[in-house]
Amino acid sequence: QEGKHGVEGSATLFYMVHCGKALYNNLLWRNWSAGALSKMVIIGNSFKGIEERLLSRILERDYSYIAKVLKGTEEVALPAHPRYLDTFNDTSVHWFPLQKLKELSPEIWDFVEEPTYQDCDDLEIIRKEDSTDQHSPA
Repeated sequence: QEGKHGVEGSATLFYMVHCGKALYNNLLWRNWSAGALSKMVIIGNSFKGIEERLLSRILERDYSYIAKVLKGTEEVALPAHPRYLDTFNDTSVHWFPLQKLKELSPEIWDFVEEPTYQDCDDLEIIRKEDSTDQHSPA
């Protein structure tokens, strides 16, 4: 499902350590409303870290849902373990307080187009192939 899981009205914890940016972006897209996002908690790669490491034009073009929700996100970094500094050094807990989401510009909720990643150079997910693209063995 490439990260496209909905909260379906229930409080939901997503454990997404070491996932690619597109999976987070797809998850946000699938739950793109203040009501749904406010029911989510994500344990995974730091959104602040993603923002710091990517050029803003790339973040907005390829991962627009992450870019749009940054100001509506609370994030706390998990403490780093000295033995695994290179492995889990970017893990954070993210949640989306309803009040913060309501303070975002109303226009950000209008655009709900499914992400396609057409121009994305560093796509970190394996995408489903269309059944018409699959070939049977010879």
